Amino acid sequence: MTVGTSRPARTPGAPARPAEPPPAFGVDPDELPDGLVVADETGRVVCFNAAAVRITAVPGERALGRPLEQALPLEDLKGRRWWPLTDPYGGLATRRGQPERNLLLPGGREVLVSARYVRDEPTGPVRRVVVSLRSTEARRRTERSHAELIATVAHELRSPLTSVKGFTATLLAKWERFTDDQKRLMLETVDADANRVTRLIAELLDISRIDSGRLEVRRQPVDIAAAVGRHVQAHTAGGQDPGRFFVSVQRALPDLWADPDKIDQILGNLLENAVRHGEGTVTIEVAPAGTTDGGHDEQGTAVTVSDEGPGIPEESMGRVFTRFWRGSKRGGTGLGLYIVKGIVEAHGGTITVGRGPGGGAEFRFILPVGAPAYLQ
Repeated sequence: MTVGTSRPARTPGAPARPAEPPPAFGVDPDELPDGLVVADETGRVVCFNAAAVRITAVPGERALGRPLEQALPLEDLKGRRWWPLTDPYGGLATRRGQPERNLLLPGGREVLVSARYVRDEPTGPVRRVVVSLRSTEARRRTERSHAELIATVAHELRSPLTSVKGFTATLLAKWERFTDDQKRLMLETVDADANRVTRLIAELLDISRIDSGRLEVRRQPVDIAAAVGRHVQAHTAGGQDPGRFFVSVQRALPDLWADPDKIDQILGNLLENAVRHGEGTVTIEVAPAGTTDGGHDEQGTAVTVSDEGPGIPEESMGRVFTRFWRGSKRGGTGLGLYIVKGIVEAHGGTITVGRGPGGGAEFRFILPVGAPAYLQ
């Protein structure tokens, strides 16, 4: 964005009046989401937009016409005055600006600052200094989220790793003292805890891929009704009463092209939540569904998982798919539903949460057919 620096005429000896830069490409500086500060060739501020006022808490009328160092008295984290340190007008003629960094205003207010030095010629004098300001709140939220993720994963890893270490150390030190049944029980516990660690690491990798937009979907033909049956069978084999599950599959389902491993993750998470946190009968319904993409109707498959437990409070509905949300105190990292939503959306689908017919939680996701281009 180029901002003009022409000045209005003034009488000799009168104080300088700041010139309002003309909008570039029809954009008013006050419409920009980030703070914009522009200083002319003499170092005086000629533009201090509304976002800059909001971020710095410096009134615009107090900043306009003043030297840049006075209007924006920045310091680095070591307490050094920023403008004398960087010297945009008298420094190296080859410099083009300053990369974004965290700086401080008087009173300790933190801002993210980057600058560009505008020259008419590559090594000519600086004609304008264009400064961009951003609030640190978004970065702080991201840092807090990362810190919470690390703390949660570290906490969840500590328990199984302690168990693995304890049992293996005991077996190595006192192998002959245990019966075969005792050894088997210890090794089964170690195996289960090792699987738990593997799942936690997989969740962490999934979150990293979702956040960076690098979650890959390897589409293959998927029989989702058969996948639901496998997951129900796994729960009944693990000790759940077969009568607790009710599966309804409407035939004439459209062909579904999706990543079978990731579909298993979705179903595994939703059924585990219904079994662990819900009550009564867990109902799984699979039916054809229409989806709308860019105004065009597209066939898809809808899967609904509901239970008859207490359900999710209305005030929590909007947070169900966020990180670390837990519906109860019955364990878990609070990352499963966040991952489920990321996987569904990576397939081009949608997922919603509500209250089921039995009063419990109801999760419904819709996946488009997703056929490869060469089959369309």
